[in-house]
Amino acid sequence: MYNEGETLKTACGSPCYAAPEMIAGKRYHGLNSDIWSCGIILYAMTCGYLPFEDPNTSKLYKKILNCDYLIPGFISKPSKDLIRKVLNTDPAKRVSVTDIRTHEWYIQVKPLEMEGIIINKDRVPVIEEFLSKIQDCFATSGISPNCDLNQTVTYIQNNKHNQITSTYYLLLKRK
Repeated sequence: MYNEGETLKTACGSPCYAAPEMIAGKRYHGLNSDIWSCGIILYAMTCGYLPFEDPNTSKLYKKILNCDYLIPGFISKPSKDLIRKVLNTDPAKRVSVTDIRTHEWYIQVKPLEMEGIIINKDRVPVIEEFLSKIQDCFATSGISPNCDLNQTVTYIQNNKHNQITSTYYLLLKRK
């Protein structure tokens, strides 16, 4: 745990994903280090293997510190550009989350607004027929939710995580 703006000293995580500043034993900003690790994941997703690998941990760390990796020719130019910006050994020059989100590679696919209800954003409709189904379901199964219809509505409206709301969301999704 750390507070925003503070630096960290403890090395953590898997060696292949560790940021150079962490390996070097320097104090580091968690977010910058996480961006490096996400760059490793991006590389692995696009190339099919990790950029830095070696069974000898000492050699692995040298590869990371020297940023000794190759990007295969089949990778698109925008993807190569983003990988290079994320896998920058200087954390001060490493691309930010904002820069990633506006990068040519990232914005190729527009976010899709889904129809439906987004829990904790939209108000969940209370459909009367589902309330009776829930009560019937618990009554016939022998499971007693120990609440009346008003309590069921309150649980649904407040997004309380329990067997009642889970059943309700399943019915809602089915509809």
